[in-house]
Amino acid sequence: MKKMKFALAAATLLGGIAFSAGSVSAAPMSASGLHTDQSGVTQVRMMHGDRMMMKKRMMHQRMMRRHMMKKRMTHRM
Repeated sequence: MKKMKFALAAATLLGGIAFSAGSVSAAPMSASGLHTDQSGVTQVRMMHGDRMMMKKRMMHQRMMRRHMMKKRMTHRM
């Protein structure tokens, strides 16, 4: 009977800790634990030139990856 009471008390304690922790979030929190809109993160819109530069960089990476794989397959034998 003592083991049963101890197990119930432990389960209640662990459940209380789990519920008091709240939901986990990757958003930055203030010291008081309340989320504020002034977190120091500024959202900006990506301009056309930035998008094109990013696209060009990704295409170059893809081309280099293909080149590397082709080279690896031809020198395999």
